[in-house]
Amino acid sequence: MTIKFGLIGGGVMGEALLSRLIARGIYQSSEVIVSEPLPSRLDFLKQQYGVAVTTDNSEVFTQAKEVVFLAVKPQVFSAIAQELADIDILKYRENSPLIISILAGVPLSQLEAAFVQLPVIRAMPNTPATVGAGITAICSGAYSNAKHHQIAQQVFSAVGEVVEVSEGLMDAVTGLSGSGPAYVALLVESLADGGVSAGLPRAIANQLALQTVLGTAKLLHETKMHPAELKDRVTSPGGTTIAGIAKLEQAGFRSALIEAVKAATERSQELGK
Repeated sequence: MTIKFGLIGGGVMGEALLSRLIARGIYQSSEVIVSEPLPSRLDFLKQQYGVAVTTDNSEVFTQAKEVVFLAVKPQVFSAIAQELADIDILKYRENSPLIISILAGVPLSQLEAAFVQLPVIRAMPNTPATVGAGITAICSGAYSNAKHHQIAQQVFSAVGEVVEVSEGLMDAVTGLSGSGPAYVALLVESLADGGVSAGLPRAIANQLALQTVLGTAKLLHETKMHPAELKDRVTSPGGTTIAGIAKLEQAGFRSALIEAVKAATERSQELGK
């Protein structure tokens, strides 16, 4: 069977995507090839998912007919780009694969300089993608078309939701949804600590905090209710919730989160220069 999907980098995010693409039947195992420098990792991916494997990145590029997915550390991008530049890619140009990159801080301009005149889509998934509950922002390069956009949508839908933004907003995406899981984890931890401070056993406090955050997010997601409306529904006059909210406002909870997103966005901009 023809190889359609090539994955360069078989780490945590690469495997998460691979597992769901195969599980959902978007690609068959026999249509996938993965390159990875660690032999032990290659053996695992081959045994677990039945895909073809190689240590040669150029083999992925020349075999994959539909997508070449870059899931490596940004620091090694230059080396991989040089490796792929040695291939005579002109003969593949007529039906060239779509290049999808999840390399943080590597802009379209740099990707398109490495893959001249090839369709490129830059993407920013977040950590919950590893359990199929992520959200990915994508932006398209100069040579990508509606078909390529549709492929990218299908690929990332396997690990969660997808939004499209202009590249100028990618740093803001990083500051919000990319770094956001850490903010939420801190929120869960803090809620649990509050429960322990109020007398709850640690295990129960952790369970209550986690399910409260999970359930609230699900409620907002499924009802499309504005967060302010849900907050008002829970907050009765002179009750417990408004007493807690008053303390959060006093401590600058809302502004602290806003400033966290802004700071992470600014840091992303710095790292991209």
